[in-house]
Amino acid sequence: MGPILELKNVSKSFGNLHAIDDVSFGVAEKSVTILIGPNGSGKTTLINVAGGFYKPDSGRVIYQGKDITGLAPHKVYQAGVVRTFQIPQLFWKMTVLENVMAARKGHPGEMFSKAMVSSMWRDDEQETAEQAFRVLEIIGLVHMWDELANSLSGGQMKLLEIGRALMSGAKTILMDEPISGVNPTLAHSIFSTLLSLREDFGITFLFVEHRLDIALSYVDEVVAMAYGKLLAVGKPTEVMSDTRIIEAYLGG
Repeated sequence: MGPILELKNVSKSFGNLHAIDDVSFGVAEKSVTILIGPNGSGKTTLINVAGGFYKPDSGRVIYQGKDITGLAPHKVYQAGVVRTFQIPQLFWKMTVLENVMAARKGHPGEMFSKAMVSSMWRDDEQETAEQAFRVLEIIGLVHMWDELANSLSGGQMKLLEIGRALMSGAKTILMDEPISGVNPTLAHSIFSTLLSLREDFGITFLFVEHRLDIALSYVDEVVAMAYGKLLAVGKPTEVMSDTRIIEAYLGG
């Protein structure tokens, strides 16, 4: 299966700091890929470049065969790539259901020409709510549909971000430490949800994570970086036995 997302000779610097240095790799469609490396290796910067939050100094980002290099985040989002964050970015004063509903693209109630005439969006609103409930069932939060987002636990917030990405119609989700600060039981539940979404909806995942003891058993491929450079790409057992990874990441 060919790559859905490709980074080709991507570099990004901040002053004298070379955060990403000529990095190239592809993410296979419908795969779960983890990006690993010690702190300061450029992992989050790379995710931000892929998601349109940073423009690379050089190189290209290709998605589904199209060059999306330097596109603004909302354009990358429209293309089907959604970025979630280590600290969830939710609508805190809205309910869980409302957060998911808000992620739907092209809702007619958001259009000025239609928003003032309820008959032009009421049926669509009902359809959106029904779809949002289905998403909440998939991510295991349907029982909390009327709770405010700021009342959720950290792990539930991250599940809600995944639900919003699913509601948007995303085909690729970029994630920054999806189980950071989450208890082990819920961490395993989050990764099980990712696998279900991959199998049931064909979604591709690329994420940064440090808790390898949990994450590695759920991934198809590992991309390892250090000091802004790519060290290795391959299956978990192959990459984690590479002496360069042991020296650079695991401390030798």
